[in-house]
Amino acid sequence: MLTCIYEAFNSGMGHKNIKLMLEPIREYTLFDEYVHVNGDVDKAEKVRKSVISKISPHVYHEMCITAMAYEEDVLDNIYHVLILGFSLGENVLNMMQYRDIMRNHEIRLRVGREANRFREVIRFHQVGDVYIAHIEPKSRVAEYLGPVFADRMPSCNFIIVDDVHRDAVIHPADEAFYMMKLTEDELTSILETEKANDEYTDLWKVFFETIAIKERTNSKCQNNLFPMWTRTHAVEFN
Repeated sequence: MLTCIYEAFNSGMGHKNIKLMLEPIREYTLFDEYVHVNGDVDKAEKVRKSVISKISPHVYHEMCITAMAYEEDVLDNIYHVLILGFSLGENVLNMMQYRDIMRNHEIRLRVGREANRFREVIRFHQVGDVYIAHIEPKSRVAEYLGPVFADRMPSCNFIIVDDVHRDAVIHPADEAFYMMKLTEDELTSILETEKANDEYTDLWKVFFETIAIKERTNSKCQNNLFPMWTRTHAVEFN
């Protein structure tokens, strides 16, 4: 994504004539020229340094969180926010009179809400001396969850796996966590390892059923607090 922004800034075509899109592109238009951009670490690093030095580290941090979103216009929005940032300075994200800033604020809030939701409902399975959790988010929020659970479980070996985007948070006990991109084989291997019996899963199901009061069941309220699409790996609903 940063490489795309670098190429756009240096294309000389004019910002109004450029629209950045994430692949795969679902609907092509007749009169536009499509240019595929491969990731380049050096170009991405130049953009990172420019944003930090010429706008602010805070704006770069906020754009990183925005980049986790699944919306189709997220890359183009970041591009136009940075255009404004290089012109207006470090307070650009407070200038809600600009449509791109408003849209960025909406995306950023939604990513934060989704990350906070998974922070509340994530379920870990014990496999040997490692705790493994799976999530299926719309946005790439795994990295957002890393610091939260590293603080909660500092002396535990745990892995948080995003099954949709194949991102993984790896946390060795009493060490810093790191991110890893899983291959299809690695994800399959983790799933197969988890098939081993986990006594805590059964214990949690029994606890869930025991404390439930059928007369006070409120499915509508439960769906608001714990939406169906977040329950895929919530063992008490399986």
